[in-house]
Amino acid sequence: MAEAVLNQRGRGRFVAESAGSLPAAQVNPIALGVLREAGIPWQGRPPRGLDGLDPEAWDIVITVCDQARQACPLFPGRAVIAHWGTPDPAAVQGDSQEVQRAFREAFRLISQRVDLLLAEPLDGLDRKALQDRLRRIGQTG
Repeated sequence: MAEAVLNQRGRGRFVAESAGSLPAAQVNPIALGVLREAGIPWQGRPPRGLDGLDPEAWDIVITVCDQARQACPLFPGRAVIAHWGTPDPAAVQGDSQEVQRAFREAFRLISQRVDLLLAEPLDGLDRKALQDRLRRIGQTG
């Protein structure tokens, strides 16, 4: 969901791609439904793992689930890394309404943080200042 939200709202400023430490075989249909409800298109790319990522191709790396944070590969060079911890809605046990609510809450939290990112004047920040701002955004909720 984070990839889709940032690509739509940050068009022209950011190009987001996602990868997971334990990617599912397909994108969760509930996540796609929540994106659709919000009017955010999904291009249909299947989930992918961290294997094969070029660690030097990224300016910013944001992990959104604790599992990915622990499995995050090293990104040498210039990548600024921050963690925006978000409970995994796919891990919620309960009836369909509880699961739906968890996905909507994850979407709300991701959207709020993306909006805060887009409101930041990032140009001209050094690495430390950028990392501090990204980490602060990750603490909102």
